Amino acid sequence: MIEAKLILSDGTVFQGWSFGYESETAGEVVFNTAMTGYPESLTDPSYAGQILVTTFPLIGNYGVPDTGVGENGLPLFMESERIHAKALVVADYSERYSHWNAKESLASWLKREHIPAITGIDTRRLTKVLREHGVMMGRTSLTPDPSPNGEGSEYSQDYGSVNWVEKVSCKEVITYHPEGEKKNRVVLVDCGVKANIIRCLIRRGIEVVRVPWDYDFNQLEFDGLFLANGPGDPEQCSKTVEHIRTFLEKELVKPTGRTDGHIRPCMGICLGNQLLARAAGAKTYKLKYGHRSHNQPVQQVGTTKCFITSQNHGYAVDDSTLPEDWEPLFVNMNDGSNEGIRHKTNPWMSAQFHPEACSGPVDTEFLFDEFVKMLG
Repeated sequence: MIEAKLILSDGTVFQGWSFGYESETAGEVVFNTAMTGYPESLTDPSYAGQILVTTFPLIGNYGVPDTGVGENGLPLFMESERIHAKALVVADYSERYSHWNAKESLASWLKREHIPAITGIDTRRLTKVLREHGVMMGRTSLTPDPSPNGEGSEYSQDYGSVNWVEKVSCKEVITYHPEGEKKNRVVLVDCGVKANIIRCLIRRGIEVVRVPWDYDFNQLEFDGLFLANGPGDPEQCSKTVEHIRTFLEKELVKPTGRTDGHIRPCMGICLGNQLLARAAGAKTYKLKYGHRSHNQPVQQVGTTKCFITSQNHGYAVDDSTLPEDWEPLFVNMNDGSNEGIRHKTNPWMSAQFHPEACSGPVDTEFLFDEFVKMLG
């Protein structure tokens, strides 16, 4: 291993060793407190543009599963077709791995995908810096004595100024056929969708029509709308918000042209929650260091039900700006931030967390069943 450094934009330097692809990169430095799931996290498009820090010290001990694709062209075990994180930072990389499903080591996979990685970092100290300061830009360096202020090695653009959704969204319409009999047809707006969201839908008999982030889906025939997760600031997705707003307004005026007046359902996950809120007229804001873990406690508003959820987001909906006909659906029990919204009378709802939970607890997968019920 050769020496490698993580240098934060405030000049703080962390010394370690390279175990991934030997190159330098820059991005927003964020931490994830999950104990497992590094293959799923690395391939989650929501990490685009970010340097991922794992707080759990031992990483790589169960290797990496098959990175190929299966039925419907979906990844067998990953959440997308490639790694989206800019780099990986861990305390202790395990060179030896053991798991029935493992095909290669984490280091081998990272090198194959040209992703830098650093081990030997005091991730407890690094996480404390990020919790006190908030997420910040950083860069990896293989230079023995790099300049702390970044001279000679440019930091990437400010994370929030980049439309990361545009970079990770599909470029054309893709249709996924359900397992068994087709029940309904749903348009899924791909802002960086995780594969398990699609798996959860097609397992329930849904034909999924996946469209690019800026595609005008209102021209299509479909039974329901699904807004996927994705990276970055929701303010960068004004085109998506415009199409969602058109859908909501159209349903209120002339619901699908059906004589029974049925209003088509809409469900959003993660970024989809923020985009639905903005389409409804609410505002969003950036969290200090975001929620990235498998253990975020979320309460369903108006009940005593609490769920342990998997999350990965850096922005949140401002509850106080929701219009009168909308209300919070879930609330984060740690910091009180919004975790979902719903319309008071129409079948439109969203969750800030990940009910598909890959990887993570499956406590809230029932939300997919609720969505399917609304489809009728």
